[in-house]
Formats: sequence, structure tokens, C-alpha cells
Amino acid sequence: MTRIILCLLASLVVPLVSLAQDVPVFVVTGPATAITFAVSASVPIHGTFDKWDATLTFTSADVTTGALRIMVQAASVNTGSGLKNATLKGEDFFNVERDPLITFVSKRVVRTGPETLEIQGDFTIRGVTKPETLLLTVSGKGTGSGQVKGMMAFDRKEFGMNSGIPFIRIADRVEVTVDLEAKRVSGPPLVFRP
Repeated sequence: MTRIILCLLASLVVPLVSLAQDVPVFVVTGPATAITFAVSASVPIHGTFDKWDATLTFTSADVTTGALRIMVQAASVNTGSGLKNATLKGEDFFNVERDPLITFVSKRVVRTGPETLEIQGDFTIRGVTKPETLLLTVSGKGTGSGQVKGMMAFDRKEFGMNSGIPFIRIADRVEVTVDLEAKRVSGPPLVFRP
């Protein structure tokens, strides 16, 4: 009886192991990797985030099965100005004491061209979550590594950032740029079906 149970368990485990090997596994890393933002204003406001993490996973070799998750530590904002950094970290903007993370979690990947993807997902900032779309361009197909560059724009007031900065006129539209380097560490190459 014990031998039969062991055989049944082995028959369940072996397909799972072989299935895991058929899935591309990527790591996001590299010196060219960055997340930046820019807002039109009477005094330019742009910067980067120094602490964040991104994961890129797939359930099959088809690129549209991808799932992208980005988690940014809001307090790591860096505009090159201590005054701007402190203002953005405060209650009127990122409110990092109450909501330390800015996240984007993909829900759907749509191919829009030979090297372009539309990533629809949930964007959360200040504890407010809304659907947003990240437009990506992918390079390095078939090489096992490549660049993923994208842009997303959102209205800051929809996320409760209604205040301004004294003596500075700030636009409502915020543009976020994502530059990621991804490397396949195991599994088959991605398939970009027409």
C-alpha cells in the first residue's frame, strides 16, 4: 500500500517539475535599471527612486502570460533637492509615513506590435488604487536578456495629491518612466506570437 501511495505521489510531482522547467524565469537587474518621474512645473520637478524591486514571471513561454510587479519605496525619492524630496515625502504628496509603498501590479498583457506591449494593471500610491496602463518596448528578443522600457502617465489629483508647492505651479499629469534590464536564468525563450 505504501509503495502505491509513493508511486502516485511521484506521478504527481514529476509533471510539476517538468512543467516548472518549461516556464521562462527572468531576473530584473543591471546598471541601466531605473524608475524615474517628471512633472511639468514652473520649476522643473523630476527625479528617481533609489529603492525598489521588480519581478517578471510567466506561466508559459507566451509573452502575453507575463506578470509584472513593481514595488517602490516612496521615501527613496531623489530629485537632487532636499527641499523637494521632503515636500514629496510629506502628507500632501506621497505621505510616506502612512503609505510607504508605491506599487504597480499587472493584470493583463496585450501585444500591440512586434516589440511593444500594453500592460494593464493596478497602480497604488498613497493607499489609493486605480487601473493604469504601462506602455512597454522590449528589445533583445531571442537573446535571453534585453531591455524593457516603458512609460505610464497618471493624474496626481486622482490619487489625493491635490496640494501645490508654494510659489511653484505644478501640472496634474505625472509621467513615470521604467527602464528595466531583464535576464532569463532558466526555461525556454519567450515566444512573441503575431
